Amino acid sequence: MSSHRLSKKGRYIAWATTGVVVAAGAGIAAQTSMAATAWPAQKTYTGRAFDACTAPSLAAMKAWNTKFYGAAAVYIGGKNRGCAQPNLTKSWVKSVNSTGWKLIPLYVGAQPPCQKSVNPERFTASTAASLGASNAKDAVAKASALGMNAGSPIYLNMESYDITDKACNDATLTYVRSFTKTLRNATYRGGLYGFSSSSAKAIATAPNKTDLPGNLWYALWDKRNTTTTDWPWNPAQYTDHSRGHQYMVNSKETRGGYTITVDRNAWDAPVAIVG
Repeated sequence: MSSHRLSKKGRYIAWATTGVVVAAGAGIAAQTSMAATAWPAQKTYTGRAFDACTAPSLAAMKAWNTKFYGAAAVYIGGKNRGCAQPNLTKSWVKSVNSTGWKLIPLYVGAQPPCQKSVNPERFTASTAASLGASNAKDAVAKASALGMNAGSPIYLNMESYDITDKACNDATLTYVRSFTKTLRNATYRGGLYGFSSSSAKAIATAPNKTDLPGNLWYALWDKRNTTTTDWPWNPAQYTDHSRGHQYMVNSKETRGGYTITVDRNAWDAPVAIVG
């Protein structure tokens, strides 16, 4: 996510503007309101993961299967998705999964009205709930078409914005709640990617946890491969295999003759259920 819609410079400006917050702040125990028997068992991965703007070719994924990374995040949809995805097909998902890779579905939904970046789709206070629902339905359709089955998580990509702007933050929480509730109604688990100083913080510190995602992927570029020692909020939050940490960005790496620029993540959270 380091430069997948915003320029690298823009992302670092956004990061600096909101400020790095590493301060103390119970996991959301129930990620659904349905009986547990109605849900497929969660598929969890713990280890290193990478995300890249474009899903790599199947040949590259096979070459990169060195066990340094065990999971890869892929952008399954959203009008604000910044890169074309020529490789991301149902057959690619099946083949990559069969070689042992775990996949992390990421959806670039509408963005807050007060956000500084330029995005083709934004919500307002009046459209937040309806757009959250329609975006979630699209995300479910995209995941299903790729062979990512019910019970899989879908992580909503929410970029940096001014969370001290109450009207903007309230609209964002409305959107996120609507998105997550709609996922849950379709038997998909909710997650959110965002900055530890911005959108992720807004979720973690919201007093009302109703319909907020049960998995939180926080961007904190401290180069520490951990989901615990630098967790910025109450340590009792998101403790049941519900955390991802993007700890390094724009890392140009070569494995098996294939060079890809990736962001590095420490992962202890749900991944897609394939097949």
